Formats: sequence, structure tokens, C-alpha cells
Amino acid sequence: MKQTKIVDILNVEKPADTVLVKGWVRTRRDSKGFSFVELNDGSCLKNMQIITDSNLTNYDDICRITTGSALAVTGKLVESPGKGQKWEIHADSVTIISMAPETYPLQKKRHTDEFLRTISHLRPRTNKYSAIFRIRSELSFLIHKFFRDRGFKYIHTPIITGSDCEGAGEMFRVTALELENIPKKDGKPDLTKDFFGGESNLTVSGQLSAEMFALALGDVYTFGPTFRAENSNTRRHAAEFWMVEPEMAFCDLEGDMDLAETFLKYLTENIMEACKEDLELFYKFVDKTLFDTLSGIVESGFERIPYKKAVDILTKANKKFEYDVSFGNNLQAEHERYLAEEYIKKPVIVYDYPKEIKPFYMRINDDNTTAAAMDVLVPRIGEIIGGSQREERLDFLETRMEEDGLKKEHYWWYLDSRKYGSVPHSGFGLGFERMLMLITGVVNIRDVIPFPRTPGSIEF
Repeated sequence: MKQTKIVDILNVEKPADTVLVKGWVRTRRDSKGFSFVELNDGSCLKNMQIITDSNLTNYDDICRITTGSALAVTGKLVESPGKGQKWEIHADSVTIISMAPETYPLQKKRHTDEFLRTISHLRPRTNKYSAIFRIRSELSFLIHKFFRDRGFKYIHTPIITGSDCEGAGEMFRVTALELENIPKKDGKPDLTKDFFGGESNLTVSGQLSAEMFALALGDVYTFGPTFRAENSNTRRHAAEFWMVEPEMAFCDLEGDMDLAETFLKYLTENIMEACKEDLELFYKFVDKTLFDTLSGIVESGFERIPYKKAVDILTKANKKFEYDVSFGNNLQAEHERYLAEEYIKKPVIVYDYPKEIKPFYMRINDDNTTAAAMDVLVPRIGEIIGGSQREERLDFLETRMEEDGLKKEHYWWYLDSRKYGSVPHSGFGLGFERMLMLITGVVNIRDVIPFPRTPGSIEF
């Protein structure tokens, strides 16, 4: 018999003679001549109640079933007299696939997030984390659907690269050299002897590669893991995270901001519809303002203000910030959240930043002091999208690279794209985990990644 998922059973309109379900035991309780088993198969938040009685040949074994054990149950689907559940299964047979020991760490009680991070391999079996990762799965699908429906092509950009997109230098080195016997030349490691014949790193962004395809296929996007060797233990940072990065040919900064706003609204509106039950859990137990925040994103027209105005607002704010605000410095998370949560009280796009604080590839505006860059700020998170119009003019690009101390020979292929058929083009990056934090109200990035990678931690 074919297995039926619990999520599908919940949508059944009438009883069925026989169904087969498989899953893990959440709880079990005994009554006279009966044992009630709560089974969950991960397909949804709700459990399926299994009624077993003493007529079953292995009833004595069933009465010893522990939390975490895996079962296969065949039985009749009948209407449940119990409150809050439509159906239950009266078991005809119960197969114990595996019996969990009494030391199973996920008992029927609330566990702290800190504890659950120490057992990241088991935490998807809890209500909270099963919900998070179902939402993560659905959000991934919606991202692909959004771009496919708009004619974008999906590009797989390299994870191992010889380029530093941001010019920040905080990258993980990749090497095949024997660390105990590294070949040297003039007292330094001889990277010509390494696997790729030169320095290689884990990518911080797929943007530069995506640009090459935008200048050939038109509108493209990449969606994959990125890495930063930043020794940060904040709730917003991880060493490995996922980025969504679209690139559009023949697109200026205005078009870039338009797409970012449309994209954010689309994801929020559709995830609220697709994951109602799972989101209800986060509303009840994590953030009572969650639905107001999400509805505000869907229903509001995003405010757009230049960086200079944002700085003016912040310097005049009747609020004490931990970090000083001054023209020419990056906005900190507390500044971004103040703008979105307290001053404008809805999502805001800040644009035209000083060129000195932006990477070399961002287009210089006609004032020669600002770059055509933009950040989308949302309540509770701050920056969730960062993007820009790219510098399509070869001479400007070369000047910026010289100012930033980048070696042009390392980017010869990138410069080629400005020699041969260059056009105005734009793009942005959305932090996938930050989007999940926004959607769920979860405040720590470690809790929206299956196996978080942070300084000093490489388990699992």
C-alpha cells in the first residue's frame, strides 16, 4: 500500500477504509485496553492520532513505544471525537521500524534555542524547526517561480573563485597544498604549486559572474551559498549563508528598486498564503506583531529617500544611538531599523550613497560623489536587500579599481565585458536567511539555517 502523508489526510473529505502512514512518535499515553499514539511525519505541523487496542498481536510492544520511535501504521481513517482534530486512525497493524532509547533528547517540553543548536541534527523534529524548514523550502520555490514567471534565466555561478567581489578581503582560502609542507618562493607560499595555480577562495557573491550572463541573456539570477570569513558572532551574521542575486541588462537604478520592491512583496504575500499554519505558530509563540509587519510590507508603497536625507533624519532624531551618525559612514542596523520602524514606519529604500563607502563596480552618478546604490530596509531586520546600477563605463571602472587597490589583471574578464558591447545594467542581492527571519520573527540567523556555520563551530 502507498504511504499517505498526514498533510494530505487533513484535506480528505470523507473517511477511508484503509490508509498507511509512517512517521515518528511525538507522544504516547495509555488507557484501559488502548494506547494513543501521536504520530508526525514532518509534512505539516499537526500530528495524527493513532488508536491502538489490545487486540493487536504486538500490543505489549506498542505499550513500550517511546518518544522519537519510528512507526508504520495501517488502519481505518475515521472522524475523531477529539477537539481540534478532524480525523484519527484506528490501527489494524503497527510496525515498529525503530525504537528510540529513553535518552532521546526531545521530550514533551519546550527546549531553548541555545540547547537545540547543540543538536541541530535533531531539531527539525520539533514543531518550531520543522515549521521553519518547511517555510524555507516553500520560500525557495517561490523565488524560482518569481523569476521564471518574469523570463529570468537561472545561472549557477562558481562557489570557488579567484575574485573578491566586495574587495573586502574577508574570504575563506581554498587550497590543496599540504599544510605541513607548503612550498615556498621568496619566503612566501608558492601558490603556483596549488591545485588551481593561484590563490582561490570561497565566493562572497555570484554577482560578477551573473553580470556576464546578463550581458548575454538579458535578465538572469543566481541563488546559492556564499561565504564570509568575518569573525562575527552577532545574531545577523553567519560564515555560510544563501543569497538571491538577480541581474538585469538595460536596467537603471530606478528599475532595480522597482524589482526589489515587487520581489519582496511577492515573497511575503505568497508565503503568508502558502504557509498559514506554520506562520501561526510563530505569531503565537515568537512575535505577536508578525502579521502586522508582514501585512505592512505587502500593502505599503516603499518610501524612497536619498542617503543624504536619511543621514539628516538620523542626526535630528530625538534618540540615542550606539553608533554615531555622520555623512560618509555606513548606516548601522540600529539606524536602518529606526528609519523603517519608528520614523517612516514602513519599508524604505535608501539610495545614492557616497561612492567611498561602496564597492568598485557601482556606477558613479553625475555628481561624481555618489554611487547609484540602494538598500531596502524593513522593520525588525534593517537592510534585507542591497543593490546598485553597475558601472558600465570602462574608464570609470578602471579608475575605481585603481582607487581600491585591486589588480586589474585579476579582473581582465570582467573588464572585457565593458569593452565588448557594454550596456547599462543593474542588480541586487537578497539575504535569504534575513528574509526567513523577517517572515518568521526569529531573531537569530543560526535558527533559520539547517546547520549554521559560525566562528568556532563546525559540527554537523
